[in-house]
Amino acid sequence: MARLQKSIDKRTALLKSTLGLINEGGVQEACMSKVAKMANVSPATIYLYFENKQDLVNQLYNETRELFSKNAFKDFDESMPVKKSFKAIWYNIAEFRLKYNEEASFLAQCESTPIVEEDRCKKDLHHLKPLVDLWLRGQQEGIIKEIEPYLLYAYTIYPMSFVLNKEDRKVEPDFLEAAFNAAWDAIKL
Repeated sequence: MARLQKSIDKRTALLKSTLGLINEGGVQEACMSKVAKMANVSPATIYLYFENKQDLVNQLYNETRELFSKNAFKDFDESMPVKKSFKAIWYNIAEFRLKYNEEASFLAQCESTPIVEEDRCKKDLHHLKPLVDLWLRGQQEGIIKEIEPYLLYAYTIYPMSFVLNKEDRKVEPDFLEAAFNAAWDAIKL
C-alpha cells in the first residue's frame, strides 16, 4: 500500500512540475530533465509513468480538463431555467479560475497554442457538453442567439478568463455580477 502511494505521489509531482514549468516558460521550458529535477526524481522515473514528453503533457491536459469539468458543473441541474443554469456554471468557472490559477493558465495556453495533440483538443467540447446542451436548449427556447458553441464560449468564458487573469486582483461580488451580466448580454436574444 505504501509503495502504491509513493508511486502516485511521484506521478503527481511530475505532473505538478510540468504544470509549473509550462506556465513559467511554455512547453519548451518543460524539458524532461527539468521536470525530473523539479519533481525530485531521476529522469528515468518519468518513463515509468509516461511514454514521452507529449504523453506527459497530454495526460496533464486530460487531468486538468477533468478537474475543470468537475468544478464547472458541480451541482448542475439541467431542469433549472437556462439563464439560472448558465449563471451557476459561469460562476463555477470563475471560481475555478480564481481557485486553480495555475491549472486555468495551463488550459488557456492549451486553447491558444498547439501544446496538446490536435485530436485531444477537438474532443474539448465533450468536457463542456452540459454547457453546450444548455446553450442549445436556450437556442431552441429562443433565449440565446443562434451562433455556434465556440462563439458562445468566446463571448462568455474567454472574457471572464481575461478579467480574472490578474493574480493580485481582488474580486468583489459586484464586479463578478457585472462581468456575468456582460457575458449574458453578449449571447441572449
